[in-house]
Amino acid sequence: MSKENFLQSSLGRKLVMGITGLFLITFLIVHVGCNACIFANDGGVLFNQVADFMAHNFFIRVMEVVLFAGIFTHMIQALLLTLKNQKARPVKYAVTNGAANSKWYSRSMGVLGSLLLMFFVIHWAHFWVPTKVAVFTGQPENTFEHMKEIFSKEYVVTIYLLGIISLCYHLLHGFPSAFQTVGLNNKKYTPLLKKTGAIFSITVCLLFAAMPITVYLGIIK
Repeated sequence: MSKENFLQSSLGRKLVMGITGLFLITFLIVHVGCNACIFANDGGVLFNQVADFMAHNFFIRVMEVVLFAGIFTHMIQALLLTLKNQKARPVKYAVTNGAANSKWYSRSMGVLGSLLLMFFVIHWAHFWVPTKVAVFTGQPENTFEHMKEIFSKEYVVTIYLLGIISLCYHLLHGFPSAFQTVGLNNKKYTPLLKKTGAIFSITVCLLFAAMPITVYLGIIK
């Protein structure tokens, strides 16, 4: 099988999804680490310093391009796999019992992924776009004050929490699946990967959720 044919096969697409998934997991670690600076509760000094560094560092800006490429590649491969699976089995079984073999969120990755995409668009509009406008126009940007303004609205906080819940369930399935796809798939490693994935998913998403909640409640000032 040629390289081109392999990448177009189900196995090849799953491998690409696994690799891009691992890259996005790495990004989440960096992102949640930067966000956690807000819990210094020093009036946004540390948070703004980190945000300014991330916005102006050349390497980070290059990695943003890689990040977007990774996100869109991940989504496209997921869509193509879903369409291929539906085409291979156009008529569903009369009786199915998916719960016997998998969790509901494992069977709902398409829905969760779609919700995440909508959440990402809102998040980019709130934070990424204003930051880039400030960088390219030379305007000052107080990310901390901007964030406080965004999270002062109850409906915005609700949208973010729903997006973070979707992310958590997506990670619960995607974390171990990504590692298994690249070869760590056996009786010895699979249980450990699932436990590690659960700890990672819940911890990261709790930290993400704590940000809008603490700002909205006025704990972070």
